[in-house]
Amino acid sequence: MIDSIINSTLLLAVPLVLAALGGAIHRRAGVVNIGLEGQMLVGAFLGILASAATGNWLVGVLAGGLGGALAGLVMSLVITRLSANEIIVGLGFNIVALGIVGFVLRAVFGVSGTLRFPDQPRIPRISIPGVDGIPVLGAMLSGKDALFWLAALLVPFLAWAFANTRWGVRTRATGVSERASASLGVRTLGLRDTAGMLAGLLAGLGGVALSLGVSGLFNENMIAGRGFVALAAFYFGRSKPLATALACLLFSFFDALQIRLQTSGGFSADLIQTLPYIAVVAVLAWAGFTGLRRRARVTA
Repeated sequence: MIDSIINSTLLLAVPLVLAALGGAIHRRAGVVNIGLEGQMLVGAFLGILASAATGNWLVGVLAGGLGGALAGLVMSLVITRLSANEIIVGLGFNIVALGIVGFVLRAVFGVSGTLRFPDQPRIPRISIPGVDGIPVLGAMLSGKDALFWLAALLVPFLAWAFANTRWGVRTRATGVSERASASLGVRTLGLRDTAGMLAGLLAGLGGVALSLGVSGLFNENMIAGRGFVALAAFYFGRSKPLATALACLLFSFFDALQIRLQTSGGFSADLIQTLPYIAVVAVLAWAGFTGLRRRARVTA
């Protein structure tokens, strides 16, 4: 049972970690990305279509990532170049993405809700010989796909990049004060657009992780609020890669737990499904409370 929960937690964490890291990059540049939900949906949809059309899962991963990047760039341009409110633009983008995807499903494929192709390619999972049979360690390391390892490597890489590269330092400076950064010759709008494109890329890959990695099909409601959970994760983690990833693992654990409780029976499915979202609210409330206490100590 422990191995099953660990394995499920790590698999379900991949979409969240990718999307949350993208949101953290955008937040470091000074923009709160509310459109992660829609960007994940775009990535999941294009990933399924491209992989089914070519018979190659890698093409699906690339298409989903590029689709998410384009969506992120378009959304960022509306915010940076037209001075639109980031919250309104993000919410509007989520609604538009859901509407367009739903329209294409019904008008082109003649289906409502779920799109499934025969012989759908999926991202292969990599078993590590000699490790897959070891309790706990095997569940942690073996049987994971390429996007899992990408997410795992991105956490230390982004932490290093934010602290040691020109891009990272300028992105953080832009997020702290756009006016001060611009006065030093930093192209703040370009940095924010780049951050928005990277956020869309990672969110799109998060959607691909759901459609080609976890489920092997597409459903227009498959994101199911994960974009907002990712937003909560990088907020809780203060946009720091490691803390953000740990928050994603915490939320994914409750998601895996509610799936386990539903299959075991004896609990109301409607109530159990709310468990991950209750955890999100509880964690955010705790983060807000500790933040208030910290500020109170500083001002005392």
